[in-house]
Order: sequence, then structure tokens, then C-alpha cells
Amino acid sequence: MNISAIKVIYVAEMRRAIKTLFQTVASPVISTSLYFVVFGSAIGSRIESIDGVSYGLFIVPGLTMLTILTQSVSNASFGIYFPKFSGTIYEILSAPLSFFEALIGYVGAAATKSFVIGLIILLTANLFVDLQIQHPVWMLTFLVLTCVTFSLFGFIIGLWADSFEKLQIIPILVITPLVFLGGSFYSISMLPTFWQTVSLFNPVVYLVSGFRWSFFEVSDVNVWVSLSMILVFLAVCLIVVSWIFKTGYKLKE
Repeated sequence: MNISAIKVIYVAEMRRAIKTLFQTVASPVISTSLYFVVFGSAIGSRIESIDGVSYGLFIVPGLTMLTILTQSVSNASFGIYFPKFSGTIYEILSAPLSFFEALIGYVGAAATKSFVIGLIILLTANLFVDLQIQHPVWMLTFLVLTCVTFSLFGFIIGLWADSFEKLQIIPILVITPLVFLGGSFYSISMLPTFWQTVSLFNPVVYLVSGFRWSFFEVSDVNVWVSLSMILVFLAVCLIVVSWIFKTGYKLKE
């Protein structure tokens, strides 16, 4: 494995994030604070608790997932799209570098940035509520898997997109609605039976549910089912990326 090449890609992507460090850190802190003001105070005053968990605490896992999903997709998609846009992607394709090594560099950097942002959100949330994590190992497992999986998904979007408009269309029209409708700020058990069934077709439900269980041992879906869904989506993304590099789809145009 070409460790040096992976390191070059990884470091270059991380340096790009460091250049916008204030924006990277300030954005999740401000957003988290606003969500707690709006949802925690306004709605929390009307909903005291859900499944025995105060509403302010209940929204923390969903709020974290909302941010890391969008950040993972955004970071990874832009990271690989910009070399395509500038034409430097051909230098990567012609270098003695396998697709897997390039994948580790780009996705690893995007996942690292999202992971750090997730931790920042949790630290910020702890300023508003007394946050306690029942299963910290499970929490970190879900956090890491989600960052990696959706960074892979973002990588696919970056390879597929041939304009900045296409780069934004899936995060805006698909990812964000799925997150808001995936039980981020409510339990799907609060919905009518029909909509509970419909919600189970939303993959984000499994991510939020498993992540929330690691905090409070409260979930809408069995934790093993949640873990299985993440691993299946991860495998699918790996297969798609492998096919793109092998066929040159959207790379050799």
C-alpha cells in the first residue's frame, strides 16, 4: 500500500479545512446553540420528555447526526469534485496509486473533519444540558461508521456531479429532508401507525435510533438492526466507488 500517497492526499485535504478553521468550528457551535434555543426551549417547554428522556437531551443525538451527515457528504463531495473541476484528477489517475488508496486519503480526511465536528457539537450541547452517555464505545462506533459511510456517499456524489449545481442537489433535496424526517427531533413512535411504517423505509431512522440508544438506551429500532443497516450501506458505497474507478464513469469524460 502506498502510504506516502495516502498521506499526501489526506494532509492536503486537512490543510484545506484548517484554512477555514474558524468557519468549521463556529458554524456547528452557532447552529447547535440556535437549535437548543428554538427546539430545546420553545418546543421543549411543551414536550417535557420522550420515553423518559427530557426533550433537551433527546434531541442531542439527532442534532449531531443532522450535522455530521450533511458535513460528511459536503466535505467528501467537494474534496473529489474540485480536482475534477480543475483537471488535476488526471494526475491522480495516472499516478501509481490504486483507487482504494485514493479513497482512503479523500474519505479519511472528510470523515476526520466530520468526526471532529461531531465532538464539537456534543461539547456544545453539554453546555445546555447535562449530557450523559450510557455506552460511549457504541456511541463512538456509530459516530465513526456514520462519518465514514456518508463520506463515501459524498465521494460518490462528487464523482457523479459535473457542475456545482449537481454537487448540491442531493444534499439539499435528499439528505436534509431524510434527516429531518428520520426521527432526529422526535420519536417515530409518536406518529400514526401508517407513518411509523413509512418511516422504517428511511435509512436515517436507523442511524439516529442506534446513535440515540448509545446515549439513553432508548431507540425506535433494535440497535443490531441499526448497526446492520449502516454496514450494508457502507458495503454498497464501496462497491459503487470500486465500479466507478474500474469503468472510469464520469472520470474519463
